[in-house]
Amino acid sequence: MSGFRSQAAARAIKPGSEVIFTVDGRRYSGIAGETLAASLIASGEMLVGRSFKYHRPRGIMAAGADEPNGLFTVLSGDGAREPNVRATEIEIFDGLTVESQNRWPSLSFDAMAINQLAGKTLAAGFYYKTFMGPVIGPLKGTRFWMFCEALIRRAAGLGRAGTEADTSRYERMNAFCETLVVGGGSAGIEAALAAAATGGRVILCEMSAHAIAAGDKERLDAAGVTVLTRTTVWGWYDGNVLAALERVADHKRTPRPGEPRQRHWVIRAGHVVLATGAFERPLVFPGNDRPGVMLASAAATYAKIFGVVCGRRVAVFTNNDSAYASAHAVHEAGGAVTAIIDVRAQV
Repeated sequence: MSGFRSQAAARAIKPGSEVIFTVDGRRYSGIAGETLAASLIASGEMLVGRSFKYHRPRGIMAAGADEPNGLFTVLSGDGAREPNVRATEIEIFDGLTVESQNRWPSLSFDAMAINQLAGKTLAAGFYYKTFMGPVIGPLKGTRFWMFCEALIRRAAGLGRAGTEADTSRYERMNAFCETLVVGGGSAGIEAALAAAATGGRVILCEMSAHAIAAGDKERLDAAGVTVLTRTTVWGWYDGNVLAALERVADHKRTPRPGEPRQRHWVIRAGHVVLATGAFERPLVFPGNDRPGVMLASAAATYAKIFGVVCGRRVAVFTNNDSAYASAHAVHEAGGAVTAIIDVRAQV
């Protein structure tokens, strides 16, 4: 399965919106503001990472925070490194530079993929906490499991943090509101509008930059709702105190003078509405982790929001009605849906 950008989306590109970014030293082009995952799919790239133990090939599977495979290290011009950032949460800009992780010497040719040959001998419990043995003489008092831990962690799939000083600016903010809505989908928008109609102050936090359509943003602004996009609510504490991280300038090559890269919010709310939606649960079958296998909801998101089709010929495998809407979205964007396999006897 090789993705592409739909012709309808290509006609909608504004002059000057194309940008150049770099992945593992290779230059790609994309549309400013779209996610790295969307750009890579549109470029036909299927391989984005390697699995932890066997170093099996991995492709983009989701479109949001549930993406398990596309982890990259973002490099800044001052030498700083931020590892383990999801491709679905990186917004591309001109000059963006990222590196793939958990591979050597390269993503396409990973020497550690030889582990697949020993797959039957490396059971699920074969992790570093399993190695809790006695002291071994040659190791000079170091326990055997500690020796194994150092080796196995190198193949853990996590990126390498940088040692250069971070010259970016960060900011802390406090906010108070009668109602905090977490999630900017249909349910969250309607909850925020209903709460605003009572006259209280309302804050809506949405982790994506693309989830709230322009028309809905206008409705929220008219109702007096404070909307924080690119903002992840990550903690809920006693007394309805919530912590959130706003990615203010991560999508920019150069922040404005005085603009912070990120802003940490402490929000004290009278009421909290969780409208975070749900994650699609993948079906289990042999090879379901290979590049080219994607969640149906993710395929719909890439088609409808970014104008990117996950493949020219797509088969949909489902056990519920929602996948039919995803198939329709892919078809409308220009993909050929060759089959819909539904495991139910009655559809």
